[in-house]
Amino acid sequence: MWLIMNPGLLDEQQHPLPEGHTAIGRTEENSLRVLHMSLSRKHARLEREGSHVVLVDLGSKNGTLVNGIRVDRFVLRDGDSFQCGDVQFKLVSSLEAMEPTHVQGLKTRFSPLSMEEMLELDRVPGSASALRVREAREADVRSAEKLRVLLKVGQMLASPGPIDGLLERVLRLVFQILEVDRVAILMVDPTTGTLRPRVARLSTGELPSGSFYSQHVVDYVRKRSVAALFADAREDPRLDGANSVMLQSIRSAMCVPLKPQDEVLGVLYVDNLAQANRFTEEDLEFLTAFGNQAAVALENSLLSQRLAEEAVLRNAYLRFFPPAVLKKLQSERRAHLDVVETEVTILFSDISGFTSLSSTLHPRQVVDLLNEYFPAMAEIVFRHEGTLEKYIGDALMAVWGAPFSQPEDADRALRAAVEMQRALADLNTRWRAQGRRELKIHMGLNTGRVAAGNIGSEQYLQYATIGDATNVASRICDATPPGEIRLSEATFQRIQERTWPLTKLGPVQVKGKQEPLALYRVEWHDGPTR
Repeated sequence: MWLIMNPGLLDEQQHPLPEGHTAIGRTEENSLRVLHMSLSRKHARLEREGSHVVLVDLGSKNGTLVNGIRVDRFVLRDGDSFQCGDVQFKLVSSLEAMEPTHVQGLKTRFSPLSMEEMLELDRVPGSASALRVREAREADVRSAEKLRVLLKVGQMLASPGPIDGLLERVLRLVFQILEVDRVAILMVDPTTGTLRPRVARLSTGELPSGSFYSQHVVDYVRKRSVAALFADAREDPRLDGANSVMLQSIRSAMCVPLKPQDEVLGVLYVDNLAQANRFTEEDLEFLTAFGNQAAVALENSLLSQRLAEEAVLRNAYLRFFPPAVLKKLQSERRAHLDVVETEVTILFSDISGFTSLSSTLHPRQVVDLLNEYFPAMAEIVFRHEGTLEKYIGDALMAVWGAPFSQPEDADRALRAAVEMQRALADLNTRWRAQGRRELKIHMGLNTGRVAAGNIGSEQYLQYATIGDATNVASRICDATPPGEIRLSEATFQRIQERTWPLTKLGPVQVKGKQEPLALYRVEWHDGPTR
């Protein structure tokens, strides 16, 4: 059975659907990786048992749909279509059953040939070369034929898509062009620096059991960054002590590095089990050129994948972090923000009397009001390099010191609080001229240690700070009258610039604390103007 992604579109891709489970999602651990922002990290799963295929949603954010209806579990039939996020899929029993999706133009003698037309697919086995390129008496004609095939290979590998799909295309092309028994592509693991098998296949189309390739061969090619022909693997002195050659009955093998520039991304390995000296220098030369084409395509795919991941990261974190922090996160390639303990200054801002105000407005008016108020406040948080953690109804919470700390975090938080009060005064002036209701906000600041990082499920990203310091900041905000800013003793001690007068208040009892807090009122009206 086959799974067609984006059927009928220019970027249509065809993937064989094996028995068992096939996971679809945005991350590398999925069987079918789709780098599209509408998909969750683990979006859906196909469970195949013979011709029985069940589609299972894995709690995805944007849902799995059949006929436009969101489903949790659905039995698919041949020809059924479904949708993961915004990406379309179609299940077919065979590619021959697919309806043509593009109009085929009239062929002339100038029309490009297909790969099948360039090769001798039905030639008698046992030719001197394993290449299925058409035979020619003249050497220059033979070279021209090989060049045409390589150009076609480049064309067929140039289309964008997930790296696993590209690797499968490389496998199919190797079997199509060369008479080989087995093919494997191993990629360098960026974390460990070791070669790791990514795709492998027998000439029958079956998946091999275990590591059938010779580790000596692939290590030899990777370490020396050279293409290698092992015409008679059992007699080759380079493979002395290679037990896998005997155990796997390898008679002849070729291996080439996948090296688009200076760095080896992996190796392409092929072998023959029945005949020594099956491969020639011509075959190795061609496989080397083929490997170069595949390496360039792999590098482009990896680059496209990295750009897509950075776009996902940027869009996910755009609501939390200012541009300077986003740039730093991307430069350090911190795709995941692990939970760490750190000191932060927390700002809570709440609209005074919002419950009674909202009871006098229509729900849409309340939403319009918040949509005008929150962007102005969020812009100020970002301008002072704070992290906008969340909106809680009509409240706003921001932190300074996570994910990156700076010596003047408390000063930044205080400057942002004063600017937010002044920005609201400007909004009130405009609303007053329009005959609309005015707002007042009260704000509380506290400094302390918290656990900061990604908290929640894979389907819902939430950068958060958890700890008593956060709760105290919220309580200080609750204890602050309309139009005022109050801060804790801990924040007071860390402020380096006394830009605005700070008035110490008497002990204030707040909910959840046995001992009263020493608070300071910020006389923000008396400080410098913008």
